[in-house]
Amino acid sequence: MMRFSRPLAGSLGATHFRLRIQCLGRLPGLYASVNRDPATEEIVQPFLYHKGFHALQSHRVTHRLWNDGRRALVRLIQSRASEIFAIDIHPAAQLGCGLLMDHGTGVVIGETSIVGDDVTIFQGVTLGGTGKQSGDRHPKVGAEVLLCANATVLGNIQIGRGSKIGAGSVVLENVPAWSTYVGVAARAVVRPIE
Repeated sequence: MMRFSRPLAGSLGATHFRLRIQCLGRLPGLYASVNRDPATEEIVQPFLYHKGFHALQSHRVTHRLWNDGRRALVRLIQSRASEIFAIDIHPAAQLGCGLLMDHGTGVVIGETSIVGDDVTIFQGVTLGGTGKQSGDRHPKVGAEVLLCANATVLGNIQIGRGSKIGAGSVVLENVPAWSTYVGVAARAVVRPIE
């Protein structure tokens, strides 16, 4: 299994970000839905009905093809998936295992974004660039993060493990692990114990 590992920058330096690139064989997304979505009663429901789960599986296929250099086919599949599910995930984005995309409509995840394991994303979330940078320009989201409805996280910033970003918040700076940020521009309402 391939792993991506690097320390987070700034105040998050002690925390390490681990990402399992391939989640094949275990289907942790199904278990994430059952464990974290109160509306899911059976493990078969996300497989049959949840477009967030379907969009994530489509992304896993396109990500693999992207890494294999099959860019034309990837763009066709990704464009069609975006049209069908109303969820736009760039094929180069790196998504962890156990990701739950609840409702999913309007979610946008940019090219250089990295999303850790066991993250929950609600509808309308944007992990995007500021438009002022090139290269590595999208957010890095640690494990066990909660991104509430219509949260916008912009730029090459770090969202620390276990953090919560409130609905409608706009995050433009690093967020320490285990904290809660809300508002436009987002400010801490709960900080980790130091």
